Amino acid sequence: MPRIAGVNIPENKQIEIALTYIYGIGSSLAIKILAEAKIDPYSQTSKLTPEQINLLREIIEKNYKIEGDLRRERMVAIKRLKDIGCLRGIRHIKGLPVRGQRTKSNSRTIRGNVRKTVGSGRKPAPTPK
Repeated sequence: MPRIAGVNIPENKQIEIALTYIYGIGSSLAIKILAEAKIDPYSQTSKLTPEQINLLREIIEKNYKIEGDLRRERMVAIKRLKDIGCLRGIRHIKGLPVRGQRTKSNSRTIRGNVRKTVGSGRKPAPTPK
């Protein structure tokens, strides 16, 4: 398995798809990187030469922020929002949707799949023994 930016790239996939396994590289950026390296996006990863892999590694590490650096940058940005106490930071702290989505009926995934169903409001009287 070729290793780029600390991530093992799968060998049995097209290189265009395999590059998306790296955090921070989506399909459009993968196509742009492959065009810069002059590599066919539909070729299998296992068919790449070591020179092509080194060229890809070099292009990605020089020009793009990926993996640990990108994760760290996102964490710092969210921490800054929390520290200044803005609405977005408060929503991050409370674990609620940040970008204005409704919370009455949706947002179960961000709240941890909370399913609260309301009964009739009255509990049945206990049966005497």
